[in-house]
Amino acid sequence: MSSVRSSVRLLVVTAVAAEAEALAGCGYDGYDVLVGGVGPAAAAAATATALTRAPYGLVISAGIGGGFQPLAPVGSLVVADAIIAADLGAQTAEGFVPVDELGFGRTTCLPPGKLSRAVAEATGAAYAPVLTVSTVTGTAERAAELTARHPRAAAEAMEGFGVAEAAAAHGVPVLEIRAISNSVGPRDRAAWQIGRALAALTAAFRDLAPVIDTALDAWEPER
Repeated sequence: MSSVRSSVRLLVVTAVAAEAEALAGCGYDGYDVLVGGVGPAAAAAATATALTRAPYGLVISAGIGGGFQPLAPVGSLVVADAIIAADLGAQTAEGFVPVDELGFGRTTCLPPGKLSRAVAEATGAAYAPVLTVSTVTGTAERAAELTARHPRAAAEAMEGFGVAEAAAAHGVPVLEIRAISNSVGPRDRAAWQIGRALAALTAAFRDLAPVIDTALDAWEPER
C-alpha cells in the first residue's frame, strides 16, 4: 500500500465513530482520524483544536450524507467542488437570504480545484457542491427549496462547512467526501442504507490512498 509522504500530515474529520471505523477498515494508516461530533459547530471546534496541536497540510471532512436525486444515488460518492452553508442567513417574507448577501460573513468555501478533481476522479465520485445543513432535510418541500437555490448540489451533510471554516482560519486546504446513505427528501429512516454507504466510504479511501501523493504534488495553492 502506498504511503502518504512524510512532509504532509492529513487530518480526516468524521461526525461519528462508525464513520471513523469505516476509514480504519480501508487498511490504510496514512491519516489521522478525528471524531469531531455532529453539526457544523462541533466539527469546527474539534477541527480548530486539532489544527492548533499538529501541523496538518490537508483536512478532509468525510462521512455519509444524503444525496440529491438523480445526481447522487444511494451508495455513490460525492467529492465537493464547493462546500456551502445552505441555511446560514435570514428567512424573509421574500424567502431565504444567505448571510453573504446580507453583507457579512460567507456561505461558500472552495476546495483547491486541481486536488479535489483528482480525488473525485480517483474515487469515481460525482464532483459537485455539498451542502452543510444544521437540520437534515425531511420533506419534499425542503428538498425542492434547496434544489432551487443550489441546482448543482449533489449531497447534504452537517459538518463540512464547519470543518472548512476551521481549516481556512489555519490556512490549510480542505476537501469534503460524502458516501450517500439516503435520498434527500421525505424522511424514511427504514430506507436508509448506512452499511452500504460506510462500505463505499471505506472503498473511497482505499482507492484514494495510492494517488494522494500524486494529487498533492499536482496541487498548487489557488488564492
